[in-house]
Amino acid sequence: MRFSSEKMKSFFALVLAVALGATSAFTPATRMSRATVSMNAEPARREFLGAAAAAAAAVVPLAANADVDYDGIKYLGGGDQIDLNNANIRAYLRLKGMYPGAAGKIASNKKPYKSVGDVYATPGLTDAEKTVIKKYESRFVVLEPKAEYVIDRMNNGLYR
Repeated sequence: MRFSSEKMKSFFALVLAVALGATSAFTPATRMSRATVSMNAEPARREFLGAAAAAAAAVVPLAANADVDYDGIKYLGGGDQIDLNNANIRAYLRLKGMYPGAAGKIASNKKPYKSVGDVYATPGLTDAEKTVIKKYESRFVVLEPKAEYVIDRMNNGLYR
């Protein structure tokens, strides 16, 4: 994506305005007599602030669009079914015998599951854990892994 030289000038004007505004907060105040204060800089200041506002308006369309309506949200622990690839470890709390052993092994698995049956090949599962998984197998689904949820599978920052 290329920007015109006018947009670049406006952008640098905005950056300069922010930098000057931030540094002026740390400059010591000086005492001046009223006779030496001049208002001749006001038109230049207005022009500069107008250019900075135009630069800010030019930057707004560059914002990223977020995926707000994720269809798989109902499988992340709030409903009856749990997505093996995206659900947080806390989603398994309601399934007796799953948490923390089997749930921790499922949530920490690095390879995405392609089907519900793949969960039995999870490394480290004991026979007792496989039996518990078999009991709840109908409650599991497998959706495409989404980076926004996979990153929080072990700790989503929600605490009791």
